[in-house]
Amino acid sequence: MQLTVTPLGTQSTSVGEYVAEFQKVLQQLNIPHTLTDMGTILEGSAEELLKTALTIHELPFNKGAKRVVTQIVMDDRRDKKISLGDKVASVQARLK
Repeated sequence: MQLTVTPLGTQSTSVGEYVAEFQKVLQQLNIPHTLTDMGTILEGSAEELLKTALTIHELPFNKGAKRVVTQIVMDDRRDKKISLGDKVASVQARLK
């Protein structure tokens, strides 16, 4: 799942403070993840990831945000086991 959470109605246009909090929660939940410039990629079951997305979505409200936009892109592949980085490695192998 790719998760991007954007808090609106805050005192600043910067979101780094929120992203750092998201990352701490993911570490506490022991969710495999990779931070990118445009969002965070998470690995796990669909049920686990959707619950986690809701948890992360609520965090900015707890810090006073008036509005939160959350974007979720989920790739639920069930024909074989894949892990973070496998898609990138597959493409890189094709470039050789």
